[in-house]
Amino acid sequence: MDERTQGWINLYKPIGISSFSAIYKIRKKFNIKKLGHAGTLDPNAEGILPIAINKTTKLIPFVNTNSKKYIFKIKWGEQTSTDDSEGKTLNFSNKVPKEDEIRKVLKFFLGDKFQVPPKASAINVNGKRAYNLLRNNEEFVLKPKKVFLKSISLIFSHYKTSEFFIECGKGYYVRSLARDIAKKLDTYGHVIEIKRTKVGNFIDKTSILLDDLLKIGQSEFEFNCIHSSISMLDDILAYEVEEKKDLNDLSLGKSIFIKNKKLIKKPLNSDKEELVFLSYKGNIISLGKLSEDLFKPNKVLI
Repeated sequence: MDERTQGWINLYKPIGISSFSAIYKIRKKFNIKKLGHAGTLDPNAEGILPIAINKTTKLIPFVNTNSKKYIFKIKWGEQTSTDDSEGKTLNFSNKVPKEDEIRKVLKFFLGDKFQVPPKASAINVNGKRAYNLLRNNEEFVLKPKKVFLKSISLIFSHYKTSEFFIECGKGYYVRSLARDIAKKLDTYGHVIEIKRTKVGNFIDKTSILLDDLLKIGQSEFEFNCIHSSISMLDDILAYEVEEKKDLNDLSLGKSIFIKNKKLIKKPLNSDKEELVFLSYKGNIISLGKLSEDLFKPNKVLI
């Protein structure tokens, strides 16, 4: 594949493969020099994994990872070392909560809260990954981290399991939520299924399964499976470059003059609101700061 090709793949990762392995398979199949992903997904979880192609990897920090949606299932009565079905069973309980009991406690998890990550996580503990310490049976304590839960609802319960839907922010651990809901209900529980259905503008309805992606040819992949780099970024202050001279100047890292009236999309509601993205035929070619009508590039993607 041409190194100048850029854009996003809205990938649906299956269960049983790591995010890194999924990327490796795609890179090898389509001979892509550089791939990156936004928001790692556990091997035992399935769902949306946003993938950036070539220079679009520089835009990963601007994917709205503060808006994620999950569907997950809790099995009641068992606590495991990993807070999912892969770990060792630590505690048992005969209590299986009723639906009305579950709904009453869900409101306690909304908003900004401090959450203790699962011990089987990539958290750094004195230079070592938590999952390696757990695997080696070493004692350690993880510090709570501030996370945000926008919404949560119970979908249904059946026998010893219950299914939930949540919308959350960056760094949220579904396994920790399952553990904590069970604790609030005076029982034990762990996750047995996790599906991520949304990351920013990446949604499951427009995603492509990894197996389906690996079956298609190069031309079909480039035409049907690559989304333009600007299409997956939320609420950005952007400007479409039209002049070839401007393109040439940008490629050399030079500043250019732009017309403020032609800025498209809304400004970012964050500390990056002065940041401007320049696009050409739907792809981001530069990002930088705007001083009146002078654009000064910080990064160039052409």
